[in-house]
Amino acid sequence: MKTRYIILPLLCICTSMAAQDNVKHKHHQIEDSTDVFFRHLQLNELTVTGVTGDTKLKHATAPVSIINPQLLRATAATNIIDAIAHQPGVSQLTTGGSISKPIIRGLGYNRVVVMSEGVRQEGQQWGDEHGVEVDGSSVNSVEILKGPASLMYGSDAMAGVVILHPQATQPLGTIKANVSSEYQTNNGLFGYTAQIAGNQQGFVWDARYSQKLAHAYKNKYDGYVPGSQFREGAGRLMLGLNKEWGHSRLTWTTYHLTPGIVEGERDAETGQLECSTANVKTYGKALPFQQVKHYKLVWDNSLNLAHGYLKAIFGYQQNRRQEFEDDMDEYELYFKLHTLTYDVRYLTNEFGGWKFSTGIGGMYQKSENLGEEYLIPDYRLFDFGVYATATKSLGDNWTLNGGVRYDHRRLHGYALQEDGDWRFTDFSRHFNGLTGSIGAVYNINPHFNLRLNLARGFRTPNMSELASNGVHEGSIRYEFGSQQLKAEYSLQADLGLDFTSEYVSAQLALFANHIDNYIFTHRIGQEIEEGYLTYAYTQGDARLMGFEAGVDFHPIHSVHFSNTFSYVNAKLLHQSASTKYLPFTPAPRWQSELKWELQHHSHSTVAHQHNRHPLHRAMLNNLYIAAGIDCYLRQSHIYSADDTETATPGYALVNLSAGTDIQINRKKVAEFYITANNLLNKAYQNHLSRLKYADVNVVTGRRGVYNMGRNITFKLVIPITITQ
Repeated sequence: MKTRYIILPLLCICTSMAAQDNVKHKHHQIEDSTDVFFRHLQLNELTVTGVTGDTKLKHATAPVSIINPQLLRATAATNIIDAIAHQPGVSQLTTGGSISKPIIRGLGYNRVVVMSEGVRQEGQQWGDEHGVEVDGSSVNSVEILKGPASLMYGSDAMAGVVILHPQATQPLGTIKANVSSEYQTNNGLFGYTAQIAGNQQGFVWDARYSQKLAHAYKNKYDGYVPGSQFREGAGRLMLGLNKEWGHSRLTWTTYHLTPGIVEGERDAETGQLECSTANVKTYGKALPFQQVKHYKLVWDNSLNLAHGYLKAIFGYQQNRRQEFEDDMDEYELYFKLHTLTYDVRYLTNEFGGWKFSTGIGGMYQKSENLGEEYLIPDYRLFDFGVYATATKSLGDNWTLNGGVRYDHRRLHGYALQEDGDWRFTDFSRHFNGLTGSIGAVYNINPHFNLRLNLARGFRTPNMSELASNGVHEGSIRYEFGSQQLKAEYSLQADLGLDFTSEYVSAQLALFANHIDNYIFTHRIGQEIEEGYLTYAYTQGDARLMGFEAGVDFHPIHSVHFSNTFSYVNAKLLHQSASTKYLPFTPAPRWQSELKWELQHHSHSTVAHQHNRHPLHRAMLNNLYIAAGIDCYLRQSHIYSADDTETATPGYALVNLSAGTDIQINRKKVAEFYITANNLLNKAYQNHLSRLKYADVNVVTGRRGVYNMGRNITFKLVIPITITQ
């Protein structure tokens, strides 16, 4: 569901739910307010935190998208990446119903850094079927930085950064709770979360528990898809101090996901998908399946100084990923990853129009194979980076910023001998990167802003790209790495123009990105393992160009008609016709939504307010209804050599949604949302779905597994104030 988003330079304001965004400076979080009429005037007062310090939106030179709390609550999704993938320029690579990976302007995997609880999320993001191990219920708001962000985040932030913010700490003397639940009709998904948080004399805490379970999803062509069921459980506990000197907080999170593995194998006579269990709608485990456990401990500190503040964040993560194929109790594949991260930075207050920051950060990783099957070797990784940035405001119209960073990363892979043959050889690689950026914003007048940014990105090959040698069950293929791969370097230019007025908001964001040594997989004819296609990693120079454009027309306060269009053209340079396009580039996408908001209207009253019975003084507030269409154009720009990928026809999905606050005695007691995605039950395959390349149905001639059909989501959110 697409209800509202704010994007810079693509500042598309699709809808509003009687909430404008305000930022609490010291908590760096986006909170809801009730004034909507002046929303377009408040955009420039929003503060983003994914750049140097806290930066007002109108002064950010690089493209930034902000997704507020109410939009996240109103969005129907199976995971947090699914919830943000409707933003212009953002897509998702999916495997089944529970696993999604963020794609920003055509780039994903280790080219996108996901920040959670203030540290980079480190699981097994190199794999197609390895999602982001974060409980979506614990995410309060999201920032998406589009374009190279290596300056602040080091290697892997070549495409951008997704920053997942938890809820801000409560005001002094407040204790609040929150309970929410949702149900989805297609896969029977049932989810709930309960949270309590407070602040007593500066001692702050926040505790949450969430659970989600779903059986197999269905579509018009495949029926129910065996292996697409999943179970998810998560917990979070934060304890800390908020004082005049700053804050110190310790956060522990746990995340358990048990997704099935969609193999896509079909009966040779009927063409039906084969199922290992008698009940395809089971909520329990069914072979084959994965078991993912992710634990995280983060110590977040901020110290207020005379001329700025010092931030220090340290994190430890442990990721356990197991694959079960033939036995419920014996895993074949088991990755265990330990990660230590550190980030220390000093940021100055503004003086004379100047702001400076400097910092050092990095991580240490240890990965072990504890199973009987192998895909990548055991390895160790160590890296560090040091950087400095500066921002200068020239009056009310110009803002300039820039910075430079140096990174060093060392990788060591360990040898492994299996049945007398060397499965992996011992090797070490060292990489050094020098990156930077420079940008400017010109506020032409209160309605027009012009932005320009030039940034250099850097990414080292991951262990899968360097040394993989084995079956990758989740992507249904055998993979070969190459120890000779070089580091990727990118140079990207961004140009943005946005216009806001009382009745119209229009935006245009252009980008051009050149990448040296771009790493990708391509299919080779050699068959190593029966039943699996064989893919190998290689690299070449690439060029990506594209744009996002949008317009929101709101002739009257309660009606919004919004349209956005996203396009990426991604090519490998100096290649033949069959190999000139980068594989798995998102298809061009047009999104349109018409929304009617009914806010504080007397005709929304359920009963006359003068009725004395409390139940008869209930009313609906912030009521809205919306109809939208997501149109994906045909993607024929493919890497067709060796049948690596095939063209995907265009399709359109119709969506309906509605939501409201429920009030009793003028006090909000609940929020209720209903969303119908793919209302017409269209059978389609997203170009970025890995299941598109599963077995052919011998009866219909259709290849692969199709995406989810019609799905109706019901969500109820109940806020509870204990003390205030």
